[in-house]
Order: sequence, then structure tokens, then C-alpha cells
Amino acid sequence: TRSLTITSSDRSFEKAQGESVTLPCTFVLSDEDGGPLDIEWVLIPADNQKKEEIIIMYAVDRIYNKYYGATTGRMQFTDPDPKSGDGSLDILNLKSADTGTYQCKVKKAPGVQSQKIQLTVLVKPARTKCSVEGSQEIGKDITLKCASQEGSPLLSYMWRRASTTQELPATSVMNRNTGELLLKNASQEYSGTYSCVSANRVGTDECSIELNVTPPINTAGIVAGAIIGTLLGLSVLAFLIFLCCKKHREKKYEKEVHHDIREDVPPPKSRSSTARSYIGSNRSSLGSMSPSNMEGYTKAPYSQVPSEDFERTSGQNPTFAPSKVAAPNLSRMGAVPVMIPAQSKDGSIV
Repeated sequence: TRSLTITSSDRSFEKAQGESVTLPCTFVLSDEDGGPLDIEWVLIPADNQKKEEIIIMYAVDRIYNKYYGATTGRMQFTDPDPKSGDGSLDILNLKSADTGTYQCKVKKAPGVQSQKIQLTVLVKPARTKCSVEGSQEIGKDITLKCASQEGSPLLSYMWRRASTTQELPATSVMNRNTGELLLKNASQEYSGTYSCVSANRVGTDECSIELNVTPPINTAGIVAGAIIGTLLGLSVLAFLIFLCCKKHREKKYEKEVHHDIREDVPPPKSRSSTARSYIGSNRSSLGSMSPSNMEGYTKAPYSQVPSEDFERTSGQNPTFAPSKVAAPNLSRMGAVPVMIPAQSKDGSIV
């Protein structure tokens, strides 16, 4: 007895992320298959504990494609009318999460058939970066590293030199699995541009790096220069600190001298006390003068009284220049009259 038959063979597909794929599911109906046609695509999870997810279905001459949210808008029947015998599935813009086992089920009573297809979505190598490890000096060992930030395993790496021959130095050792290139006992001839190609089954990516091998650096001279520079810097700093301290002390001293009143210096004499002392001294001098000697004495004006800065020694009387001005009124000055003896013609004292 003939019945429904799926003509497409079981297959496995390996595609890159972002690409599209068609999972085949063609079938042939028999005359005995008289029931309604039912086509169903199911995603079988890798974890057996999870349930199967219906992706898309054709039943009663209608397509249902909103069962599985992650694939909405990206999965569709290849033929808009699957009853013609083509129930293949198109998956657009593949993602790594689309990896899995897909099953096509075709039912038309009494015939029932199914087919499984394995789909693997790989990520192409991307964001590959090259780097140098070690000192780029003559005689040193230098390691060039290459790694892709994205890409499905298994990734392989291949280093080459950007020259006419693209040959690597004779002392180089390359690890294609880790992407490392070891250059032993480097010389200046090793200088140049190196490129690394990372690859997997669905794509490649590349990066480049410039290597510049130079003579060893004179570390002794650098250390000596650093020490001398440090000492000079410290000397300049110490000198500036000394100047600042000196200037601060000078300002502090000037301020103290300006505002401090010394306790051992007596207060200055007032003008009035100096005048009284001067007048009293004149009174004593006048008291010993005779009226005859008073003639021609000139009273010193008050403006000529010695100032407070003038100091007269004890017992010293000022000397006045003779003057024709009349003698002062002694009574007004408070002086006491003194009798001066006179000598008579015969020589006796009167």
C-alpha cells in the first residue's frame, strides 16, 4: 500500500551568522492519503528536559507562524502553498541561538512522516587584535600575539610577514591554536610589518602590527640623569624655601619694631615742663644780678624756650647776648629784690 513519503534526505547544515538557509522537506502524497494536510516544523532543544517548540505550521489551508517568538519574521515556508509537496523552511538572518535540531512533520491521514535536520550557526572571526609582548631590543625574545574577540571555535591563526616572500624569520616559532609567534634572539632584520589571519569554517579576519627592533637602551645614563635632575630639583626647592623663610622673618621683625614700645625708654618731656624749668633757672640768675647789671638784659621770647629735646646740665646757666632793651619787671616775674652793696669814694662799703 502506498502512503505519504518525504523525498528529501536527512542532512546537516553549517552556516555563518547573518546568512540564510533553507531546510528541505519535500513530500509525495498517495491516493490513499485522503485526510487534511498538516505540516509542522519543530525545534528540538539540546536539553532533553525542555519541551519541543513549534516554529511554524500549515493546517486547513492556512499558515500559522507566530508560535515561536524568537523566530517571528525570520522563518517562513519556501512555497507559500505547501500542499503542492514542498514544505521546506527558510530561515533568514541566522543567529547563533538558531543552532539546533529541526524536525519536519507531514501528516495526511492515514500517512504520517517526519525528518530531522541539524543546523549549526557559526560566528565568523571578528575584532581580531595584534599585540607585542617583550622588549623590542636586539638580542631579546619577542612574542607577537593574535586573538579574535568574536568567532566560533575552532579558530586557527596564521602569521605572515608583509614582504615579498612573506617568510617569517628562521628563529620564529608559531602556535596556530593560541595565535602566538615567538621571535628568538631578535635582530634589526626582524623589523617590519607582521599580519595575522584568524579563521574558522565560515570566515576569516585579519590584523597587522609594526615591529621595530632597536639597540639596547643605555639604562645607566638614564639613571644617572634622573639622579642629577632630582638633586637639582631638590636644590632649587630648598633655595626657594630659604628665601621664603627669610622674607617672612624680615616682615615679622619690621612689624614688631613698628608696634612695640620699649619699656626701658622714659617718656618724652612735655613742652610746658621744659619752659617752667627754663624760667625758674632764669629767675635764679636774675636774683643774683644787680639793678645795674639788669640794664640791657633782654627777656627771651617764649618761642625761644628750648624744646623738649634740649637738655641742660645741672648748674649751667644759659648765656644771653647783651641787649639795649629795658630790664624786665622783676615783680611780675615773681623775683625777690636783692640788695647789692656799693662802694663809697673813700673805699668803704655802703
